[in-house]
Amino acid sequence: MVRNDSRAPDVLRKVSITRNYIKHAEGSCLIELGNTRVICTASLENSVPPFLKGAGRGWLTAEYGMLPRSTQTRINRERDKISGRTFEIQRLIGRSLRAIFEPDALGERTIKIDCDVIQADGGTRSASITGSFIALVDCLSNLKKNKGIAAIPIKDYIAAISVGIFQNEPILDLTYAEDSKAQVDMNVVMDGSGNFVEVQATAEGKTFSKVQMDALLDLAGKGIEKLIDLERTMYKDVL
Repeated sequence: MVRNDSRAPDVLRKVSITRNYIKHAEGSCLIELGNTRVICTASLENSVPPFLKGAGRGWLTAEYGMLPRSTQTRINRERDKISGRTFEIQRLIGRSLRAIFEPDALGERTIKIDCDVIQADGGTRSASITGSFIALVDCLSNLKKNKGIAAIPIKDYIAAISVGIFQNEPILDLTYAEDSKAQVDMNVVMDGSGNFVEVQATAEGKTFSKVQMDALLDLAGKGIEKLIDLERTMYKDVL
């Protein structure tokens, strides 16, 4: 099988991460995964939601959105009510980061993650999770430098990637053209210890076997390992 960008089935697209991309944010990056580009920011607020007031612990939440011309045709801004897809992705990003974050060490502060897709070509949710981890670590690192916390409250690394079955073959890191025609679409989130945080899998038109699912999970693990190796290199003197 020849993919539309000539990659082998088990090869990631080119990954580029530009840290401190937004001047005013406590942590930020631009993550580029092939032609998919997402700006991720982490903002620190000295308050917590009402249900956590007085508990002495922090909170982390996430928002996600796509710019109108991030796609091939213009999409409307979600002004008054967000779509079910957007809501589900926001929750996925928040859950993923909270899996490796220790809120008790933050005090009564909130970190708000914002993921803005400026160009979409498949894998926007997985790119958002990986990019959000970068923004989060830089936010916490800056807080530590300013003596707001004694240590960075991160338990492990985290990253995400898409896999799927396209033309009857398992492939890694789907573009939009592949994703839109895939027989199976799966998004996988894992930590640096190789543990799963979340697996989302959907068959399109026909079922898939456990053997195929295991092959997809193995493929995702290899891709995520490369992303986490990149994170380890980035933060070898921080975490």
